[in-house]
Amino acid sequence: MRDSLSTAGLPYASITAEPGNASTVADNRGLFEMNLPAGARTITARYQGYAPRTVPVKHSAINLYDIYLTPQAEELKEVVIKRKRYSKRNNPAVDFARRIRNARELTDPRRNDFYSYDRYERTTLALNDFDTTASNALLKSMPFLIEHVDTSLISGQPVLNLSLKEKASTEYWQKDGERSSSVVRGTRNSGIDEFVNQNNVTAVLDNFFREIDLYEGNIKMLNNSFVSPLSPVAPDFYRFYLTDSAAVVPGSDKPHIALAFYPQNKSYFGFSGHIYVERDDTTMFITRVEMKAPKEMNLNFIKDLSIVQTFDRAPDGSRLKTADDLMMVLYAVNGLPDFYVTHRITNRNHSFARPADADSIFSTPQEKLVRPDAAERDSVFWTAEAARPLPKGENKTHELMKRLRGKPLVYWGEKVLHALTENYIPIGRNSKFDPGPISSLASYNSLEGLRLRAGGMTTANLSRHWFGRGYVAHGFKDHRWKYGAEVEYSFTPKEYHSREFPMHSLRLTHSYDIDRLGSRYLHTSSDNAVLSLQRMSDAHFSYLRQTVLRYTLELRCNFSIVAEAAQRQQNESRYLRFELPDGTFLPHYNMTEFGITLSYAPGARYLQGRNERSFVDTEVPVFTLSHRYAPKGVLGSRYGLNRTELSVSKQFDLYIAGRLYLDVNAAHVWGSSPFTELLIPNANLSYTIQRGAFALMNPMEFINTSYVSLHATWQLRGALLNLIPVVRRAGLREVVSFSGLWGHRSHRADPTFANMLPALPADVNVTRMSGRPYMEVSAGLDNILKLFRVDYVWRLSYLDVPYPIDRHGIRIALHVTF
Repeated sequence: MRDSLSTAGLPYASITAEPGNASTVADNRGLFEMNLPAGARTITARYQGYAPRTVPVKHSAINLYDIYLTPQAEELKEVVIKRKRYSKRNNPAVDFARRIRNARELTDPRRNDFYSYDRYERTTLALNDFDTTASNALLKSMPFLIEHVDTSLISGQPVLNLSLKEKASTEYWQKDGERSSSVVRGTRNSGIDEFVNQNNVTAVLDNFFREIDLYEGNIKMLNNSFVSPLSPVAPDFYRFYLTDSAAVVPGSDKPHIALAFYPQNKSYFGFSGHIYVERDDTTMFITRVEMKAPKEMNLNFIKDLSIVQTFDRAPDGSRLKTADDLMMVLYAVNGLPDFYVTHRITNRNHSFARPADADSIFSTPQEKLVRPDAAERDSVFWTAEAARPLPKGENKTHELMKRLRGKPLVYWGEKVLHALTENYIPIGRNSKFDPGPISSLASYNSLEGLRLRAGGMTTANLSRHWFGRGYVAHGFKDHRWKYGAEVEYSFTPKEYHSREFPMHSLRLTHSYDIDRLGSRYLHTSSDNAVLSLQRMSDAHFSYLRQTVLRYTLELRCNFSIVAEAAQRQQNESRYLRFELPDGTFLPHYNMTEFGITLSYAPGARYLQGRNERSFVDTEVPVFTLSHRYAPKGVLGSRYGLNRTELSVSKQFDLYIAGRLYLDVNAAHVWGSSPFTELLIPNANLSYTIQRGAFALMNPMEFINTSYVSLHATWQLRGALLNLIPVVRRAGLREVVSFSGLWGHRSHRADPTFANMLPALPADVNVTRMSGRPYMEVSAGLDNILKLFRVDYVWRLSYLDVPYPIDRHGIRIALHVTF
């Protein structure tokens, strides 16, 4: 019998077999032995101050158990503590919390010139409350599952392990420049999610389970921000109580003061729990932290969440975090089995000495270095790294998956899920060519009508350096074939496809397809089937034939350079023609362009797709600067182009008021260019919410040579609705958005004043901006059924134009988050 955190034996713990009345008591080392009666299914261990734990009896001659009990702190009900109206003024508990926060620097290990330690992370996913009785139909068909059952540290119920991820690293800190670095020495993954891109899984887990530092104002976790009990705003968010002045902390023989904290509104994103500080310690050294998520919190898919942190004191008084354990019970749909998730961190070998290879560690711009042999570590390495005894079932997930894949349902289920998540269909085990994308097989637009598309891409199984992609598409209304083909050489070998981060490649592309002027979607493919349903008809597209040579260099510090040379030919369509001032029509025109794009997103993590990436954490700033240049009359350019664009995006946490997303864009065209090359804002014609597009603007309604735009979204996360007792049960969250654009079109690029520029299409309603901005505002509800966000959008300006517009409307998005 052991403490689950310190692994120390628990003397004189009681053990009972059920059903039956057999029982025993452990000795002074926590060891026990008992004869099990016939028919016994489980044994339950109990110890004062710890949560009881029940484990299944294995049907073998000898049962060997290593039972870990979790310390359990009893939460005091407010009715017991509260004898009068709570007040933070003249409250010794609030003053005690302030003293802990103000003493941060006294025990901060990063006040030293150098700080390093070895870190072991273990993340597991298991089926919660797994039925281990003989009546379980699943066990009857697959009796080997019982070998993979362990016990929940939260409830003591049996759990069936399904996935295991381990990482061993050494963390480094240098005070000069406040630089941190992580050297990953080992990684190991096994379980039911093996078919998913493991780099994406790692990025999501790193974002969900971040380092928890109570001294930070916000605790980032599960893609949400929780107010820390030691935040500067904590006295306005929490109620604090001093509950014990002689509390016993496992592993310590010194009395502690227990500081209890509870959110004033349990629906807000905060915690309830205890902070333990050694009594009479003027440095306010934190020894242990226990936190839980209140049941009433507006947090999706979480039934139970528990966090335990433990600290040791270094000789110089620094607090050394030794363990950081997170355990939670997840549910997807009520009525289906729950999942048990643990993320357990063990830190050891703390040092304040200068690392021998400090120059190489801190000279690289990237914050994480992965050793080449990290994924090839053997079991001896992992046994040494684990530091704490590990449940037996967790270590057998790889063996479990081998057995499960022998079942046709599991085997083909993995294939289908892999195709849906990747949007491509692999052919064979070591596929050399993957058809796709699936989402673009069929779509509809006003110019082409029904559009069918077939294509695919080669993989690293064919070549790790040379890659190819291609597609053909046909529109049944314009009766034209479209196509695209590319060949790419990657200077660095790839694991599976050419777009993997970081890229260093040379790519040649040739394509012929429609060009959706005024409605180019930024974050998805324009022929995605979801965008086929549109609020208004628009067929003013051109046909674009282009050949592009592109060089891409991405650094691991998330700085990238893209340089390209392109030959583009804009061709008229039956709805969009290029009429010259002399009344003649121009079937097409050519432009030879040169461009460069610089991008920087410090600290960004990505979800890697086959065609594009998305940010896992949107709070990182993203800066993008680009310039396109086409000299008139050179290399076939009929017109000239000189265009500069700048964009900045950032998320801001507002504590209990939620978070604010900002996208700011600005651009300028220097000189005279045809209207197809000017600054045309993106009009969202679909009924879906599209970031960076205007929901009620007509396509090509505003054409400018200079513009500044702002897109702002404020997610309140239930800050107001949580105050309404009946409404907050629905878990709804408020969203407010604003989109604005100010622009100007100079005479140099106006066909009315500039000679030989194509005239604006007569049947396209183009409005010259008159010094006032175009504006939209929306208000909506997020987290509807935990799946949807619905906004109602209003157009605020340019309402008196002499052509049809959408003044308001409903927009919807699939939005799943914790």
